[in-house]
Amino acid sequence: MTIWLLIMASAINAGDVAAGLGVRTPAESDVAIAPVFGPESPGPYKHPASVAEFHNGDLYIAYYGGAGEYDPKTAVYGSRRPSGSTTWSPPMVIADTPMYSDGNAVIWESPDQVVWLFYVVRYGDTWSHSIIQAKLSYDLGKTWTDPMVLSLKKGMMVRGRPIVNRSGDYLLPVYLETGNDREAVGADSSSLFLYFDHEKKTWQQTNPIRSRIGNIQPAVDIIDGDHLVAFCRRGGGYDARKDGMIVRTESRDGGRSWSGGVDTTFPNPNAAVDFIRLRSGKHLLVFNNSFSDRSPLTLALSTDQTQTFPFQRDIAVGNDSFAYPYIVQAADGKLVLVFTSNERTVINLATFAESAIESPKYRLPSR
Repeated sequence: MTIWLLIMASAINAGDVAAGLGVRTPAESDVAIAPVFGPESPGPYKHPASVAEFHNGDLYIAYYGGAGEYDPKTAVYGSRRPSGSTTWSPPMVIADTPMYSDGNAVIWESPDQVVWLFYVVRYGDTWSHSIIQAKLSYDLGKTWTDPMVLSLKKGMMVRGRPIVNRSGDYLLPVYLETGNDREAVGADSSSLFLYFDHEKKTWQQTNPIRSRIGNIQPAVDIIDGDHLVAFCRRGGGYDARKDGMIVRTESRDGGRSWSGGVDTTFPNPNAAVDFIRLRSGKHLLVFNNSFSDRSPLTLALSTDQTQTFPFQRDIAVGNDSFAYPYIVQAADGKLVLVFTSNERTVINLATFAESAIESPKYRLPSR
């Protein structure tokens, strides 16, 4: 029996399991982290993952996997944890483009209870040759329609969770990656959004968001009314750079137009972030708090509409890459976060309450 199967079969707590896979977590029990899938699961390379809670209480994870990031036989996999269960179904292929590689997958249930699967298809040697496709499910992910193309623009990709604005528009965060380079993101790479025209049943494109060294993979949510904020991964290479910051952009019209991207004070090692408005009205940013490494994985909570983030807590630390955080808030109020580790072969699931972050022990010193 492999080490992975021994870990999964052992009746030990989630913190010990996570620690055994390279994730070191605080001793407190208010953040539970456990691996969901490891190297033995289909698509040994798993990077990134997305998660959704459906209206019936089921949790669903989607990811793309294969022998490696640029494996020509990658596919999109899906797995379900039924409401009330602790067991995930074996991952099954839910999207597979013949002769081409599939990439980043985003799973999302719209207000009309249609489940959308957005994913990337790579038609060349680098991600700069990708397009976005989508499938729909009318039975909560049990069956899927044929794929449809959302954008034919070469280099257009998806990564983040959609939102619904005050007018009822679906707003899908996307990005245009340029440079044709596996080790760097072009300086003219830009974040943008697609919004769904319900009458025409088409996705319309917003203006691109430009910034100093480029930006990709926006994570968006509502601040108040038509005021939206998105935080974006920086462009450039993967070398450590002290000027590599998370990029911020804002919209005042519900996401139809966006400001230019500006650097925040949060470091970014060229890694994905996530951002969510909690039902309490507070906002949570999840990011790698480093200029050089995808460790630690940090939670930052704002209580003043993202003007400051006075509460910050590391939930995964160690000599590993804790990457591509993707977070949702479940019906019971708990935060559900997935991220990858162990050289992109393990998908981890963290669950915690808002109170696990907003505590005096995690408040930053006043300046």
